[in-house]
Amino acid sequence: MLETQGKESGMITQKTNSKILKIAVVGDIHDQWEEEDSVALKHLGVDLVLFVGDFGNESVEVVRAIASIDIPKAAVMGNHDAWYTATEWGRKKCPYDRTKENWVKEQLDLLGETHVGYGKLDFPALNLTVVGGRPFSWGGPEWKYSDFYKEWYGVIGFADSTARIVSAANSATCEKIIFIGHNGPTGLGDRPEDPCGKDWNPPGGDFGDPDFAEALSQTISAGKTISLVTFGHMHHSLRHTKKVLRKRIFRSQYGTIYLNAASVPRIVENGGEKQRNFSIVLLEDSVVSQVSLIWVGTDFNVGSEEILYQQSNQVVQPA
Repeated sequence: MLETQGKESGMITQKTNSKILKIAVVGDIHDQWEEEDSVALKHLGVDLVLFVGDFGNESVEVVRAIASIDIPKAAVMGNHDAWYTATEWGRKKCPYDRTKENWVKEQLDLLGETHVGYGKLDFPALNLTVVGGRPFSWGGPEWKYSDFYKEWYGVIGFADSTARIVSAANSATCEKIIFIGHNGPTGLGDRPEDPCGKDWNPPGGDFGDPDFAEALSQTISAGKTISLVTFGHMHHSLRHTKKVLRKRIFRSQYGTIYLNAASVPRIVENGGEKQRNFSIVLLEDSVVSQVSLIWVGTDFNVGSEEILYQQSNQVVQPA
């Protein structure tokens, strides 16, 4: 069942004294990252930051800035992060000498263990493991970048890809599990406005990753609890219409929240003021209690907030 709730920003009264984790999800950056973004994250007081890829077209300097953030974090690479490497047409447009430089490798080296594509990162202090889906995903039902995935990961198709993700999930040492991917899994709807729906001509069809979906299914069947699955790639602003936005939240029958965080552009000018967006997830025990999209102004205060999902046992009180 798709659940999207838009409510006025307000104060949320929790009905429990449980420890609540505050997680920031940063959607497709596309070179829109500034020093102020790191400062904003500090002001927001988040416990964890998740990056879902597309930092830019192999934008080493953006990745370098993100790697230096002194907050617990995890990231997965997007298709733009191998823009000049993964395809023949991209290699023809490559702006650097590939015999002397490799920007894909530089990005991965900068992120180190923070990059969880086909891997995982345990955060024992948070009792949380972040598992990564297929890195550099373009999305859709066809296996793409065959040579790239074979060379970099020894993966030759969806079945191999699923196995890599499941293996990472099985090695999680913490009770709570969050999955991040660049593109989301299949199964979230086939309409153009669905979280991974195809919104270009001809519109319609599920453009999620089948290997990601199968890995999630196998992980749940193994008895693990998945609190959150977050991703980007499919921008909120649709290409076939400007009358509606993409649906950003899906709640599964198991209670897992699926969040598309690709609010692009993520930095805008509004009334002469620069504002930057973050998706904020509140995680209480192993349950997502709230998801919102916020815009932070130049004073680092939250200028606006759209509540996308709220657990029913909470009470919204006027601000």
